[in-house]
Amino acid sequence: MSTDGTPEPRSHHDRIDVDTRFLLANERTLLAWVRTGLSLIAVGLAILQFGTGLQVRTEAGALFLLLGSAAAFAGWRRYAAADAAIRRGSLPEHGRAPQALALGIAALGLVMLVVLVVTQS
Repeated sequence: MSTDGTPEPRSHHDRIDVDTRFLLANERTLLAWVRTGLSLIAVGLAILQFGTGLQVRTEAGALFLLLGSAAAFAGWRRYAAADAAIRRGSLPEHGRAPQALALGIAALGLVMLVVLVVTQS
């Protein structure tokens, strides 16, 4: 066990015994990314289907679809990188996908707010 109390992988010849909790946590994180992507895709489809009063309906829907797809893809990439690092017994590389997704959603939300205020006036 390491100094911070986390179990360390044990090496048996060419094989590393990995703590299953880390692998399962990585899988749960992937599923959270997929849920986020699916939610953004659902919003994009809802805008395309029901946003008839919105002048930029196609553009807004497409942006949400794109952001949702990007979130799912980024989650898959982070999952694969973290899985490889866990199996090597090292820390995964620091990624920028969480910050990029948060900024993308915040920017898209602000743009949608401006569009709604302008169209309601």
